[in-house]
Amino acid sequence: MTTTRGIKTIALRQMAEEGPGAISLRGIAREMGMTARAIYSYFPTRDDLVTELIGEIAASLAAAVETACDAVPDTDPGGRLVAWGEALREWALANPEGFRLFYGSPIPGYRPPEGGPVDQTARRVCRELTRLVAAAWPHARRHQPEDASWADLHPDYVAKLRADLPDVPPAAAALALRVWGRMHGLVALEVDGHIRPVAGNPAALYRAEMLDLVRSLGLS
Repeated sequence: MTTTRGIKTIALRQMAEEGPGAISLRGIAREMGMTARAIYSYFPTRDDLVTELIGEIAASLAAAVETACDAVPDTDPGGRLVAWGEALREWALANPEGFRLFYGSPIPGYRPPEGGPVDQTARRVCRELTRLVAAAWPHARRHQPEDASWADLHPDYVAKLRADLPDVPPAAAALALRVWGRMHGLVALEVDGHIRPVAGNPAALYRAEMLDLVRSLGLS
C-alpha cells in the first residue's frame, strides 16, 4: 500500500469510528509513524485530503452506476433506472464510509472548492440520473403533475442543469429529484443499519421499491 493510500484509508476509518469531524492529519501521522511535516508534504491541509477523498469516492460511484446503466439498452428506460438504483445500493454497501463522506453529515469547517473535482463529479452523478428520468419523461408525464417551474428549484442548481441538459423541462427535473429521494432514502437507511433489523431480505425490499418506482412512471 502506498503512503497516500494509507493516509486515505486511515482517514476513512477515523470518520467511521468518530464521525466526519474526526479526520486529522496529525492523528494519521502519529498512526503511520510519520512527522507532521512529512504528512503535510502529501496533503498540505485536512481539506486537501478531504477533497481528494470525496473526489475519488464520487468518481467510483459515478463509474459504478454508469456501467450498470449502460448494460441495459436505451429502449428500456425503466430497466436503466432500476439498474442505476441497484448499482447505487451495491456501491454504497461496499463503500459505507465513502457513501457517508459523500452524502452524509457535512464535515465541520469544510467547503469543497467551487468547480473542483468534488463539484464536477457530484454534478456528473446528478446529470446522469436526470438524463435517465428525462428519457423516461415521454411515458412518465402522463402520470405526473406538470405544473412545476424552474422557480421551484434552487437557481444555482437550475443554472448547472440547464447548461448540462438544456432540453429537460422543469417538471422532469423535479421528478428526477423525487426519484433520487426514493433511491437514496432506502440506501441511507440500510447503510446506517436501520433496514436489516426489520427486513429479512433488504435486497428484495429495495428491488420492490425500484419496480414500484418504474410502475409509477408508466414504464412497465
